[in-house]
Amino acid sequence: MRDASRFDLLDPSARSTEERRERARTLAARMPPTSLRSHRSGAPFFQPSPDLVMAINIALTVQAPLLLTGEPGTGKTQVAHYLAWYFELEGKLFVLDVRSTTTTADLLYRFDTVAYFHAAQDPTRAGETLDRGRYIDRGPLWLAFETEGPSLVLIDEIDKAPRDFPNDLLNVLDQHRFTVPDLPHEGTEIPVIELGEGKAPPLVVITSNSERRLPEPFLRRCIFHHIEFTVEVLRKAMQAHEQAFPYLDEEVRELAVERFIDIRRLPLRKKPATAEFLVWLSVLSAQGGVTAAALCRPLDELPALATLIKDRDDLSKL
Repeated sequence: MRDASRFDLLDPSARSTEERRERARTLAARMPPTSLRSHRSGAPFFQPSPDLVMAINIALTVQAPLLLTGEPGTGKTQVAHYLAWYFELEGKLFVLDVRSTTTTADLLYRFDTVAYFHAAQDPTRAGETLDRGRYIDRGPLWLAFETEGPSLVLIDEIDKAPRDFPNDLLNVLDQHRFTVPDLPHEGTEIPVIELGEGKAPPLVVITSNSERRLPEPFLRRCIFHHIEFTVEVLRKAMQAHEQAFPYLDEEVRELAVERFIDIRRLPLRKKPATAEFLVWLSVLSAQGGVTAAALCRPLDELPALATLIKDRDDLSKL
């Protein structure tokens, strides 16, 4: 029976509907596992380096934000999901995906102005005093403050935010409290949200692709670790995820490492990193029958190159 909730995989050589579906089932069984497509599923397979473990433990000890830098695909975001898995924080990881329009308010809460306006204009509610608190969506930090026990906040790709955003975070992260002017209150006494008595602050993990330099005052308050891409890191990741490419023998895997490094040596605009390498191996495995000879071709003739090269100019450099 065909799974109507998803696409079949494409195989134009199939001559009939039944043949097409049979081949799709075969291909699907070999496709990359969820551990390569989901940070949450991949968390148990993450291999932190000794230096990263040291940085994490320092951040936990001094209750300071952990700032992780490195090129895209080296596992910065995965660190937060790994910590949530390691410390068994199911449902206690709260994420802020930073964009160019992100402000500190997005970390704290969002007032739904549109819904409030529609309610205020509703003729069936004429004369009713609206409760502004009903139109507030709690942000990641607020949710972490209210969570029982340890919690974790991920501020992902902070370098995408406006320049003032990192400095605007300092007071909130230092004081572990913030005001909510949009909550109902009387007079000048603005409601305050803060950690409960005796509750430890959440561990805050902040990632940056190092696309621009962060402000000095912000850097001084963080525990810093740079995730460097190395062949050793690549091999450890390959070993941890070896169940994702069962149809590649050891010789092919080792040759794949060498060809991947050859690609990274080129002056590419977007160098593939660990994440792309693991997906590449899983796709090679899914194709079945990939030999060492197939990986000894010129770089631009390597199989499944679309998983590694994401830029037309980079493709021409191969």
